[in-house]
Amino acid sequence: MFTEKMNGMKKVRIILVLFVCTALLSVTESAHAQKFPTKWLSSITEERTENIVGYLASDMLEGRDAGTRGGNIAAEYIVSMFKEWGIEPFDKEGYYQHFLAAKNGNSWVTEADLDISGLVEDGNENRSMKNVLGVIPGKEEGFVVVGAHYDHLGIDSTLVGDVCFNGADDNASGVAAVMMIARAIKMSGKQPRRTIIFALWDGEEKGLLGSRFFVKKCPFLSEISAYMNFDMVGRGPAENPGHLSYMYSAGNPLFGEWLKKDVKKHDFRFAPFYNASENLIGGSDNTPFARKGVPIVWYHTEGHPDYHRPSDSADKINYPKLTDIARAACLCVWRLANVREY
Repeated sequence: MFTEKMNGMKKVRIILVLFVCTALLSVTESAHAQKFPTKWLSSITEERTENIVGYLASDMLEGRDAGTRGGNIAAEYIVSMFKEWGIEPFDKEGYYQHFLAAKNGNSWVTEADLDISGLVEDGNENRSMKNVLGVIPGKEEGFVVVGAHYDHLGIDSTLVGDVCFNGADDNASGVAAVMMIARAIKMSGKQPRRTIIFALWDGEEKGLLGSRFFVKKCPFLSEISAYMNFDMVGRGPAENPGHLSYMYSAGNPLFGEWLKKDVKKHDFRFAPFYNASENLIGGSDNTPFARKGVPIVWYHTEGHPDYHRPSDSADKINYPKLTDIARAACLCVWRLANVREY
């Protein structure tokens, strides 16, 4: 009887020790996962951000219409920066994920949606498009995707005066944020737990074509832990210029808690409005991921009078705000890539 009691007490002690060790390991892991060197946040600068937006929104790129010369120049520029910073291509054959899109009535479809050979043979407008995919490989399994569309509306020669839709806020600002985050994490020298894919989508303005194609063709969709989206993050309402709509999946409350902690710690030059939603579908490239149940983080600074007009120019971007949004998002990306569960 005495022996049985002693054995029982030993089992209880062992269980308690294991519980404590597991808890300590969890806390240590969580603290480590959330730690990103502040000095590397400072590498996300207003000057670099302004240079990216200024180039992408220049007349030379002719409004970056999907599948056109200007759009191709934009893609080449993004790739050249990734190469300079040491951001690897996601695919062994290069940075581009090519796809064909065609007009089907009043909408556009890709070869992932249906067999478009008939549409092409019938003379419907069609274009070759491409996503740009860079990657920082992780130490373990799993993926996080950070994305923004780089295409815009091109040129409308029927207009009087300015005919080029430069798309500085929509969405050169979002591209700049993604690129700055990629650079900061790469420059830190730290390897994330999960692989981070930096995706610049083509064809968003024609119906989320690039992100839809990626999701439909993705063989590891179930391994994507989260998708972060940037769409128009450089301006804000005139009456509230610091406003940031921070939208995230309601089933992942940590996404909101992380930003609240970071806002208290850092002197960020934006004012977040927290919007936890169970249905982050519609409006941007988060939609294809949300439809598949992937947790979402979405940054957006709302509309303005220059939306989808040639007057959406680089000189109107709030660069201090955009820079701080990229810095805050960088901290979030690091957590998404390293915290085991959220």
